[in-house]
Amino acid sequence: MKKIIVPLDFSEQSENALKVAVSLAEKHGSEILALHMLELNQAMITSSEGFHPEQTVFLIKLAEKRFNEFLQKPYLKGIKVTPIIKHYKVFSEVNEIAAEHNAELIVMGSHGSDGLEEIFIGSNAEKVVRNAEIPVLVIKNEIPDFKIDRFVFASDFREESTAAFQKAKAFAEMLKANLDLVYINTPGDDFLSSGDIYTRINNFIGKVNEALQVEIYNDYSVERGVLNYSENNSADAIGISTHGRKGLSHFFMGSIGEDVVNHSKIPVVTFKI
Repeated sequence: MKKIIVPLDFSEQSENALKVAVSLAEKHGSEILALHMLELNQAMITSSEGFHPEQTVFLIKLAEKRFNEFLQKPYLKGIKVTPIIKHYKVFSEVNEIAAEHNAELIVMGSHGSDGLEEIFIGSNAEKVVRNAEIPVLVIKNEIPDFKIDRFVFASDFREESTAAFQKAKAFAEMLKANLDLVYINTPGDDFLSSGDIYTRINNFIGKVNEALQVEIYNDYSVERGVLNYSENNSADAIGISTHGRKGLSHFFMGSIGEDVVNHSKIPVVTFKI
């Protein structure tokens, strides 16, 4: 893990994420790419009507000054930090920055979202998760000494999930964490008999060519099952795969990964399928 991207907006949540990234950087010798996206929009930057160019320059310089001051935290001493400033918010750009700099992980803070806000706005973390090709570690609270001993990875154990599993396994090994695999069985159209579940899991084990132990947990929804299983088993973090659905398919079908990110109280790592 040579490079870690941390999106920063000066909030308490983003500083919580920065502290976790520092903890990882200290243990793995990583460089932190501190990313700040200004609240300007493209029209404001390019339009000559109704907004003076000198005002735009002033806002950019003011944000740059505040960002540089923000990065003077004592706990960043000895850590290689590269500041990156974008002039407006485009969450797909985080993935482009990751590709450009060969970053392996995004660490970001989130307060989550609920109700109508979740439907019509969503959290910034959710938008990054939807677009990111690399793992995203989402942090809700301050964690003084970030350490994961028990890492729960929930999967449907279909063939398409093998790559996400391999990334989760590598992540657990990097952090020297125990990897706890779980399949959430739910009522309704997605319900599987015990025989069908074991057949799917055995086929998956054959694909990854590893001896795995998978727990089967029953609940009313996958999201509730992941959260309840993790709480009942004292997990330190949750890993989950996400399809990164966008547009109408996301609105009507949603993403379990994004829902878990929004509602989990402990850190969540998403792995793109």
